[in-house]
Amino acid sequence: MTASANPSPAVIRVTELKKQYKVGAETIHALDGVTLDIRAREYVAIMGASGSGKSTLMNILGCLDRPSSGMYELDGQAVSTLSAAAMARVRNQRIGFVFQSFELLPRFSALKNVELPLIYSDVPWRSRRKMAREAVDRVSLTDRARHRPNQLSGGQRQRVAIARALVCRPTILLADEPTGNLDTVTSAEILRLFSQLHEQGQTIVIVTHEPDVAAHANRIIRMRDGKVLSDLPVEQDNAVASHREAALRVQKGAP
Repeated sequence: MTASANPSPAVIRVTELKKQYKVGAETIHALDGVTLDIRAREYVAIMGASGSGKSTLMNILGCLDRPSSGMYELDGQAVSTLSAAAMARVRNQRIGFVFQSFELLPRFSALKNVELPLIYSDVPWRSRRKMAREAVDRVSLTDRARHRPNQLSGGQRQRVAIARALVCRPTILLADEPTGNLDTVTSAEILRLFSQLHEQGQTIVIVTHEPDVAAHANRIIRMRDGKVLSDLPVEQDNAVASHREAALRVQKGAP
C-alpha cells in the first residue's frame, strides 16, 4: 500500500480480501489477499489483464458481490457483512456506477434516466427533479435533458450515465471501462469530464486495461493473478512501466 500525502480519511479500506470460485473440482482465486486504501478525493485507476481480478474487486467495492474472506470498509462501515437489503441501500445512496454500455432506458428522457436512482431513495418528487437537473447541468447536458438516448451521441449518452451516477451525491464514483464504447475524440471528452469532477472533490475509481485512460488518474493500482502487483502515483507508475518496456526490448534484442 502506498503512503499518501493526502490527509483525507480512507473512504475505502480493504484488508486481506479474498474471493474464491469453484469451477468443477478446481478452486479459482479471483482475489488473493488484496489490501489497499482509497482516500477521499483521490482519482485511482485499477489496471490489469483479463483474469487479473480487477473486475472482481470492482464488484466487491460496488457492493455487487461479497468477498469469501477479508474486510471491506466504506466510510468506516464494514459493508461486506451487511444484509442484502442494507447492501442495496449502500449501493443506491453511497456508490455511483458508470458502465461501458451506458445502461440507459430507451423510452425515458435523459432527465428521467438521471432521476431513476432517486425513486428508490424515498426522495420527494420535487427534490428528485431538482437533484436530477443539477446532475444534468453538472455534466453540461442541460440542452439535451428532454432528449431520449437514441437522440444523443455516444458521448452524450455516457454523460447521462455519469449524471445518473452522481445524482445521489455518492461517496465514491466507480467507472468500469467508461470509454470502451467510444471513439478517441469522445473518449478524451469523457476523461476531461472525470478530471473536472475530480477537481470538484469527487472520489473516482476507474477500472481499465488502457494505459491512456489510466494516465488521467493520480494513482494506478496494477493487479495480476488476484494480487496487487504495484500501487504507485501515476508519475512513478509511468517510470516503472517505461523501465519494464526497455528491459523487455533488451531481452528481445531490439534496439
